[in-house]
Amino acid sequence: MRPIQPECNIGTLGHVDNGKSTLVQALTGIWTSRHSEELRRGITIRIGYADAYFYKCSRCDPPVYTSEPKCPQCGGDAEFLRGVSFIDCPGHHSLMVTMLSGAALMDGALFLVASDVKFPQAQDREHLLAAEIAGIKRMIIVQNKIDIVSKERALENRAEIERFVKGTVAEGAPIIPVSAQKKINMDALIEAMEEWIPTPKRDLSLDPKMYVLRSFEVNKPGTEVEDLVGGVLGGSIIQGKLRVGDEIEIIPGIRVEEGGKPKYEPLTTTVESIRISRGSVEEAGPGGLVALGTKLDPSLTKSDGLVGSLVGRIGRMPPLLESLRLEVKLFEKVVGVREEIPTERIRMNEVLVLNVGTSVTSGVVTSVREDLIEVSLRRPVSVEPRMKVAISRKIMTGWRLIGYGVVK
Repeated sequence: MRPIQPECNIGTLGHVDNGKSTLVQALTGIWTSRHSEELRRGITIRIGYADAYFYKCSRCDPPVYTSEPKCPQCGGDAEFLRGVSFIDCPGHHSLMVTMLSGAALMDGALFLVASDVKFPQAQDREHLLAAEIAGIKRMIIVQNKIDIVSKERALENRAEIERFVKGTVAEGAPIIPVSAQKKINMDALIEAMEEWIPTPKRDLSLDPKMYVLRSFEVNKPGTEVEDLVGGVLGGSIIQGKLRVGDEIEIIPGIRVEEGGKPKYEPLTTTVESIRISRGSVEEAGPGGLVALGTKLDPSLTKSDGLVGSLVGRIGRMPPLLESLRLEVKLFEKVVGVREEIPTERIRMNEVLVLNVGTSVTSGVVTSVREDLIEVSLRRPVSVEPRMKVAISRKIMTGWRLIGYGVVK
């Protein structure tokens, strides 16, 4: 049977201790924090990902939703619905820039709330605003750790949630109580995802574009030269299709020195293979996360060396910009900090961090006119008109989200 590519990307958002990775493991069987530092510290540092395939048993009354091909209630074969990719984002405040990159790929999101602590926590506010900036309109609120609180506390927590989301992109979203640790109410959550986060309509006739979320090499130490394979690009195709054998361009590419000044040179290569979680395919389109095997020197892709790049057809890529003109909307208060800090206006010569798709760049403000700013970028980016750009400022020990800009 040909491997089935997941159709939809669903993110997990919320504070660092709310149980995002545990929930993804309950749904997929995969622990997304795979790296040694993540395992040691018990938090997600890099973007994690895992695929799930949903099924429905209509013989049971009411119908049973599951992530297994066999119905857990009657034991019969369940009807296949679709595959989805979960994008597990860091919740810790110092990793918010990484989270914003993941949000660019999400078609919908699960917003996790821990019912045993007062809601919202610091990063809850920031993640919700990041979802709004990224244009995520389909959201489900997952009220986790319901097994360790009293009924009274669960109802109090639900009231906290309803008050907080009023007037936000999450207003009216379903609230599903679960225990991710004990896999309680996973069927209700899958049903909510099927009803509330549909697969978006895709235009496969457009030129292919793919955001790079991870990059790595797969050669083991000691591999003979003749057995070496090229670097791998991991990410999500946002439009069109990519096929094995396609010649692709990767921008902004690699940094080089020219006349004593740094510049970026795009990379070109050939797609040697395409893998999804359940095997290799000859072509892939939007939805889910894919890994492109290439002819690139693996030293370029190892350790996420090309994260934030845009992949597309040679000669059909958007222009690279070394400066951005943005119409800015600042939040009233800095988000993600415990103290209430009013957001000050952006100043000339201020250094900002900008999230553009999965790309992260910094820049210096060269012009400020009311709500219009111009930023000279340290690393060029490719943008479309009216694209939203998340803006962060250095506050205390970290970069904090202060608003967003719309590309002019």
